[in-house]
Amino acid sequence: MASPAAHSEWLTTTVIGGVALTLLVGVTFAIGARRIRQPAVVGEIAAGICLGPSLLGLLPGDLPDKFFPAEARAHLGTAAQVGLILFMFVIGWEFDGTSFSGRRKSTGIIWLSSIACPLALGMGLAALIYGTYGTVNGKEVGMLEFTLYLGVAMSITAFPVLARIVADQGLQFSRPGALSLALAAADDVLAWCMLALVVALVTASGTGAFVTMLLWALVYVAGMMWIVKPLLRRVTAKVPDSGLPYIMVLAACGAFGSAWLTSEIGIHAIFGAFFFGLVMPRDRRMMQAAFGPMENASKLLLPLFFVVTGLSVDLTTITGQGLLVMLAVIVVACLGKLGGVAIPARLTGMNWRDATTLGLLMNTRGLTELVILNVGLHLGLLTVELFSAMVIMALVTTAMAAPLLSTLLSRQKERAQEELLNSRPVAHVMTAPK
Repeated sequence: MASPAAHSEWLTTTVIGGVALTLLVGVTFAIGARRIRQPAVVGEIAAGICLGPSLLGLLPGDLPDKFFPAEARAHLGTAAQVGLILFMFVIGWEFDGTSFSGRRKSTGIIWLSSIACPLALGMGLAALIYGTYGTVNGKEVGMLEFTLYLGVAMSITAFPVLARIVADQGLQFSRPGALSLALAAADDVLAWCMLALVVALVTASGTGAFVTMLLWALVYVAGMMWIVKPLLRRVTAKVPDSGLPYIMVLAACGAFGSAWLTSEIGIHAIFGAFFFGLVMPRDRRMMQAAFGPMENASKLLLPLFFVVTGLSVDLTTITGQGLLVMLAVIVVACLGKLGGVAIPARLTGMNWRDATTLGLLMNTRGLTELVILNVGLHLGLLTVELFSAMVIMALVTTAMAAPLLSTLLSRQKERAQEELLNSRPVAHVMTAPK
């Protein structure tokens, strides 16, 4: 039997090797995804799935367990959570509420529909499959928690992935592109609030504990808005240029501290990181000093999150019934988000082309969906089979956006060229008499 020191050394080197393998495979798949005009996150999600039991596990020798043994996975999971907390902080810091304020009248119906339709359809699907997936690891999940959670999972839009697709397609100055960014930001904030409610319902032991948790959550929000936010403005305004490099350390301390606090309250740590990002000052000096490094640090560690997620995805567990459920999940997700956005957009005056473009953009889920799915898996709300089906849904809905948008926009350009040609006067050629 190896000594504790030797075992510790083995564990350290195994984790380091796992990190190296994760980063190598992740960047390889990301480059491949970019070459076929897909967001990098599509390749990174696929890399995580391939390194798990769904593909690597099919080879002889139980390779996933050799590369990522159970003890090493715990350490990889910790590093992945660090990257995830930094990512959620960056998303919160990047959120600009003013982008939505100027369009409230014209987009209110679209926004409500973009949340209500997928939420209702997701809850309806959850009610239908509750009898099959309502028991996780021998423990029965509450009907309310299960249906509300699945509805929230269907309602999400991946704001970072959406922003990248909008830029790649050159839609940032178009009405659908600008509107999609505003809607996605508002959607995600509301979805995080609803998910926080689900987490509180699941983790609280009894009505009294649930009420106590909500009260502490309100105290936390009030403290962040009325104490921490003004304090951060005063502190950062007095920081000289020579002290700007330390702003990143201050921001990281705040993000991790806020994440720890919400976790102690009983709400997931990601909410604390996200909310601290919301209250961070957004002046140019602060953003230049800390935003880029924090974003790069999160990007470096996020492939670990994809691998940890991929190790939990096992497509071999999906039965014939599970395959039908996976197809139903994909269909419901697309109908709820794409239809729930495109139809009200058309009814409020947008033409079908722009309405469809807006719906396709809002149907992207990507990394944000994986964050929510991992929360559900750790809370015991999802079986491995249903979790795997939901991850595939996130991958499909994200991957379908770019090619469908390219096709739609290319047809738009062709029609515009045809209309331009048809609008030109026809030159009459005079022929000499024979």
